[in-house]
Amino acid sequence: MGADVVEGPMGYECRLPDWVDEAVDFDKGHPSALDKMALVTMLARHNVERDTGGPFGAAVFDRSTDRLIAPGVNLVVPESNPTAHAEIVAISIAGARLGRFDLGDQGNRPAVLVTSVEPCAMCLGATPWSGVSQVIIGARDSDARAVGFDEGDKPANWIESLESRGVEVVRDVMRSEATEVLVMYQEAGSVIYNSSRASTGTTG
Repeated sequence: MGADVVEGPMGYECRLPDWVDEAVDFDKGHPSALDKMALVTMLARHNVERDTGGPFGAAVFDRSTDRLIAPGVNLVVPESNPTAHAEIVAISIAGARLGRFDLGDQGNRPAVLVTSVEPCAMCLGATPWSGVSQVIIGARDSDARAVGFDEGDKPANWIESLESRGVEVVRDVMRSEATEVLVMYQEAGSVIYNSSRASTGTTG
């Protein structure tokens, strides 16, 4: 190995902060988009307040029962993992809990992804592959960019692209509350990672 590589395990396990267990209730229904987003923005806020990661939260819900399948929070900095965005964490945990790679089970058991901020370029790519039939969004891409985050290069027609794949997109649910978490993170002087890279993507 090169001199700059730190010796470590050849494997990776994603673990949520301990406080998440106390913050979520898997038996509770979340019937509306507002109910689902309230949980997700709470996860994002707690992640900032407890200094356990970035200002982003996400969750996967069973669309037929409105029950939580998997929560997710941004773990990029604490896990030293550039892919540990809240959506990727939630999708990964959901797959592990359900025991399948298609969270929607080929449409037989539809799932919904809820995210406190519009998916970045990476998470946008993961959304249709996950098998979810709906994505509910809080703050916009432009809100994340306004505090310094690089959301990557996204096609201008990303919503139409998702919908052409059968993924319904619902935007601006509790946008102001989700944006407040981004600003809170910035004002705390926390790490705005990946901010040095130029981006030509859409600004939502």
